[in-house]
Amino acid sequence: MKKEMLLVIVSFFLMSLTAITGVYAIEETTKIITISNEKADITGDGKEEEIFLKGVPYQKEEAFLEKIYIEINASNGRKYTIPLNSGAKAGLELVDLNNDGVKDLFSSVVKGGNEPTVQNYSYSIRNFEQTKLFLPEPLEMESHFLHGYKAEIKLAKTGKSYLFDLKDRKKYYKKLGLYYRGKLNEPTELTVNPFSSLQPIPIENNQVGLLGEQKITGIAHADVIATVESTWSFDQGQWKLIRIVVHKERNK
Repeated sequence: MKKEMLLVIVSFFLMSLTAITGVYAIEETTKIITISNEKADITGDGKEEEIFLKGVPYQKEEAFLEKIYIEINASNGRKYTIPLNSGAKAGLELVDLNNDGVKDLFSSVVKGGNEPTVQNYSYSIRNFEQTKLFLPEPLEMESHFLHGYKAEIKLAKTGKSYLFDLKDRKKYYKKLGLYYRGKLNEPTELTVNPFSSLQPIPIENNQVGLLGEQKITGIAHADVIATVESTWSFDQGQWKLIRIVVHKERNK
């Protein structure tokens, strides 16, 4: 009886040891890559922090990052970890977005796929307090096709309308049944996409603003009709729209 009990105990011990060894093996084989590494004062104490942007690739597809995060070794000995969403690639810039005299973290993560999109994140670590900063929202607009191979968009923010001549896509639209003899077969809206890019740019008074770009597409994601650029500045706790530029896309 004692012998049988001893065998059970030994077997259980060996199984536990195997499981623990397996966990350590997984941890040791987890690949962490450093996307960027910078040093800057982001707390306002006059001392530099070390800031890393890191990622963990999928084991089966290293071109895609399963985990992305910002890691900060602060000058006071504290360590901050800020998780971001997964994506195909990521970038990090240190800029003073909220105009408080201290650089903030601004990160972009590009989501992969046939219709790539971008997600942006911004954080302040001023006075060693981690605060998420809000960012401008994409512009809202009404958009639709018109008879005669045309399209129109109207910006909700300004009320201004823009008309686009799409005769260079006449054969394409006729083939897909959107138009018949120049008339729409049925009312059809365009697609107003979110920001395809949002990036810091210098603006007036040596400040940093943001430039957003949105694609307006027709019957497919590749059918880009217009690109709307919006420039923003942070003023009195709010993002202020200071400029809009609309570009007509040519059919290639």
